Amino acid sequence: QVQLVESGGGSVQAGGSLRLSCAVSAYIYSGSCMTWFRQAPGKEREGVAGIWTGGGGTFYVDSVKGRFTISHANAKKTLYLQMNSLKPEDTAVYYCAVGSACRLDRVDYWGQGTQVTVSS
Repeated sequence: QVQLVESGGGSVQAGGSLRLSCAVSAYIYSGSCMTWFRQAPGKEREGVAGIWTGGGGTFYVDSVKGRFTISHANAKKTLYLQMNSLKPEDTAVYYCAVGSACRLDRVDYWGQGTQVTVSS
C-alpha cells in the first residue's frame, strides 16, 4: 500500500508562487506515472502535470505550460510541483497520485489533497 501526503498549499496573490510537495511512503516502480491533479469547485478533476518514473518524461496541461514544473527527488520518494505566475483560475484542491499511466482512470493511489487559493 502506497501512502501519499501533500503539503505546501496555501493562499497567494496572482503572480505569486507556491511549491507543492508529496511524500511517498513506498518505492514506486519504473513505468509508473506520478501525477498532480486538481479539482476546482463545480469542476471535474483534471490532470495538471505528470512525470514518468522510468525515463522521466513529463506532460503538462496547456493551461499551465511554462508556469508549472513537475519533478521528483529522493529516489522518487518526493514529488514536487513548482507553480509560478499563479492565476486565480489555478485555485483548486491539488492531489498527487501514482498509477500505471498519467490518467485519471489509471490512478492506483491518491493523496488527501492540499488547497491552493489564488486571489486577484
